[in-house]
Amino acid sequence: MVPVMQARHSASSNSFAGAAALALNSDFGALDGDALGLVERRYGDRGLTVTRERYSSRNQDGDIVCTARDRDQKIVGTLSVRFDGSGGLHADQLFHAELDEWRAAGVTLCEFGGLAVDKHSHDPKRVLAQIFHLGYLHAHRRARVDRLVIEVNPRHVGFYRRCLGLVPYTAARHNPRVDAPAVLMSIDFATIREQIALWGGHPDSLASARSLYPLAWDEATEATMLARLA
Repeated sequence: MVPVMQARHSASSNSFAGAAALALNSDFGALDGDALGLVERRYGDRGLTVTRERYSSRNQDGDIVCTARDRDQKIVGTLSVRFDGSGGLHADQLFHAELDEWRAAGVTLCEFGGLAVDKHSHDPKRVLAQIFHLGYLHAHRRARVDRLVIEVNPRHVGFYRRCLGLVPYTAARHNPRVDAPAVLMSIDFATIREQIALWGGHPDSLASARSLYPLAWDEATEATMLARLA
């Protein structure tokens, strides 16, 4: 198991100094308990079907399930990091041709799924930014994957494009796993790295950045988090 990582903010550098610290954890295994409950609630709010297998991780491919807890130990965020191993990616069911184009070009892929944030948490935007940052550390900084892909309901394409810089690559297709339409979105991890380096640790720049990257960790905190993943 990867040790729990405490993401705290100092008064001198972050306006969230008075907010509760987040405890972030990541490990291989089934999405279960409170984490599964959060995904079921948030996806159910959108009329989507949830299966444990879809959001759990696979040991043989090094997949990871990330969680974020608040100071009361309540799970307020989840994210699954799925690597492109022998079992492929969930996105292959709908977007196999598009993914194979990247593979043929030598691009390594992973997908983020099971992304859910408790809308009643103290700061949902910060939870999303930091659990996304943790997934990025696993996928790019540790595993050296080149490109991220996600499947998104068409209603949420604008949000992911605006807040995280993902770009839609297809029209909507019906996804039988959740009985709803899905769009393939993607971004290369080098771009994410650039945005984190530019904005991370500067929450006062949230409005000017027009993204969630100012709520990501600064360089020193990222280095500490990455060292704990080794």
